[in-house]
Amino acid sequence: MQSEVKDKPVRAIVAAVQLPSVSDIEFDASLAELRELAKTLGLHVVHTFVQKRASFDTTAYLGVGKREEVRMFVSHQDEVAATQADSHAIEVLLVDHEISPSQARNLEIDVGCEVMDRTMVILEIFHRNARSRAAKAQVEIARLGYMAPRLREAAKLAGPQGRQRSGVGGRGAGESHTELDKRKIRDRIAELQLEIGAMEAERKTQRARRQERKGLAGVALVGYTNAGKSTLMRALTGSEVLVANKLFATLDTTVRALYPESVPRVLVSDTVGFIKNLPHGLVASFKSTLDEALDASLLLHVIDASDPGFVRQLEVTDKVLEEIEADHVPRIRVFNKIDHVGDAAAQAECAAALQAQYPGCVVMSARRPDDVTQLHQTIVAFFQQDLVEAELFLPWSAQQLRGDIYANCVVLEESASEAGALFRVRGDAAALDALQQQLARL
Repeated sequence: MQSEVKDKPVRAIVAAVQLPSVSDIEFDASLAELRELAKTLGLHVVHTFVQKRASFDTTAYLGVGKREEVRMFVSHQDEVAATQADSHAIEVLLVDHEISPSQARNLEIDVGCEVMDRTMVILEIFHRNARSRAAKAQVEIARLGYMAPRLREAAKLAGPQGRQRSGVGGRGAGESHTELDKRKIRDRIAELQLEIGAMEAERKTQRARRQERKGLAGVALVGYTNAGKSTLMRALTGSEVLVANKLFATLDTTVRALYPESVPRVLVSDTVGFIKNLPHGLVASFKSTLDEALDASLLLHVIDASDPGFVRQLEVTDKVLEEIEADHVPRIRVFNKIDHVGDAAAQAECAAALQAQYPGCVVMSARRPDDVTQLHQTIVAFFQQDLVEAELFLPWSAQQLRGDIYANCVVLEESASEAGALFRVRGDAAALDALQQQLARL
């Protein structure tokens, strides 16, 4: 019996208001994105309600007529579920905007099922997927900040018995549930902020250690969620990282070395995907999970070339990078999934248009080895542009340093004499200086 309950699909409906300032393309893209978010959350969307209005209804987001239409649909599904064993009632209404606590409460009363706005959906996904301590703490702060102004409306739904509690354990007789819960939330947020401060100090120490490492370069994959970053990560590094066709499959940063390895050695990090209308409270969470992007010398901005709304997604990514103060880092636009555009002729036409519009971009498919090799060369070329040339003489008595030379430098030429080997190399100035000091001590 328990397994039957567990396997029941959670059925949901979507509702959205289209304002005059929003184009049809942008509106449809946002709805499609919300449905994908719902899928990630394990919800099965069975119907979508759309309403065009000059503004949102201040009482309950949707207009009176549309609320009645949704209520009748939910009621009908409830009746069907009661008579058919293989059918299930509508459990949640998803709203494609952030709405006020009173709007959510009134809408919930009118339609007869739970209401989740876009912000709540994203917060819940983050809550389920966070793995690192920093990500969990930041997500909890965002969730608590979202919940705090909604406690009063929740108390109203609970009725008179839920509005009052005795003074035992509280501040005094007659302290309300809402007041006590708000105080608990404030205390918990303060506690989490102290934890995050301590973790930030740890990260600064780790960052300083990373920067002290010689011959190490960093690349961060950034971009809209589900743009193919994790697939590209696997292709560039040969590593096994999670690849899933759902939003926010990757939440915590994964770091691997570029393969085949190069000089300098390059570390590649896969980061959480960006999304339209990111809840303000999660910007800090993004910042903590994007430390690798902030530390990176190069950003690969991965874009789904097959998505008709990629321009909007590109703008979202640019905005978020600006918000987390990573917009100063050099960037290469990588238009991925070109193989999803159509046949060879359509792909060639699309690639030419993208390269004309975005000079210096890379158009590719992460599933094509030749394309991956080309991108690999582009990355290596970026880090080798600042390398300097030098000559190193290695006596035959110090051949144990030969491995260090090949590990830290690009060997352009090697010649031998009776006294030893002469190398003409290219490498990082600091790494070359360290090698020359070692050789001078011989």
